Amino acid sequence: MSKRDVVFPSGRRALYERNRYSPAVRANGFLFVSGQVGSREDGSPEPDLEAQVRLAFDNLDAVLAAAGCTFDDVVDATVFMVDPEKNFETAWAAAAGHWGEAPHPTATVVGVSWLYGFHFEIKVVARLPG
Repeated sequence: MSKRDVVFPSGRRALYERNRYSPAVRANGFLFVSGQVGSREDGSPEPDLEAQVRLAFDNLDAVLAAAGCTFDDVVDATVFMVDPEKNFETAWAAAAGHWGEAPHPTATVVGVSWLYGFHFEIKVVARLPG
């Protein structure tokens, strides 16, 4: 097996090394991005849900940019949400500013009971430019 072509956003490498996973991997013309949460610089969760969702998208945008992509290149998104019955409308409204115009990527939202102290996580697959 060839070595993984890993993409790291600037300034957050220690977070990924500490938790032993790659932020994103390039493969066969696509970028597979690990789940991004609304973590502050110290890794702690942003307590306000709307701000946490916006920060998760900011973190996602940083990973995409490190690979030369934007959210417009995203073809598939999976969102994990704690207590979606309570949090969906607030989280989805906060995501709208990052989601862009149609046509939108495919999307799946999964309700979960635990996200390591977070309430929202998004992972995506994007096509690489060129």
